[in-house]
Amino acid sequence: MNVTVSPRSEKPIYQQLYEQISAQILRGELASEFPLPPIRTMAKELRISVITVKKAWEMLEREGFIYSIVGRGCFVEDLSAAARTDKRIEKLTERLTKDLAYYREMGLTLHEIIRWVKHVYNEREN
Repeated sequence: MNVTVSPRSEKPIYQQLYEQISAQILRGELASEFPLPPIRTMAKELRISVITVKKAWEMLEREGFIYSIVGRGCFVEDLSAAARTDKRIEKLTERLTKDLAYYREMGLTLHEIIRWVKHVYNEREN
């Protein structure tokens, strides 16, 4: 599991953890039943608050990415390839719905939005 956090990011650190770990699960990089590091260990390694890691772990569990067993720790949920695809689409739809509402408020047309999405996506590929 590869996770890095930036205190300079606009996103809260717990959100950075949540997004990185959930993305690794959705890409299949963290296999089913993979044990996550204990909260205290992760906090120490990243030099962040235990509360911050706990919040990220709680979000991951609430969203169905991990499960916990008292006294044993947290583990990656057993998600089939189809379930991972469904979750990816769910996350895409959630974020895209919010973003599109904002872009519409700005007066952008669908054509303009698509053109800029392609431009930014291709720019990041290079």
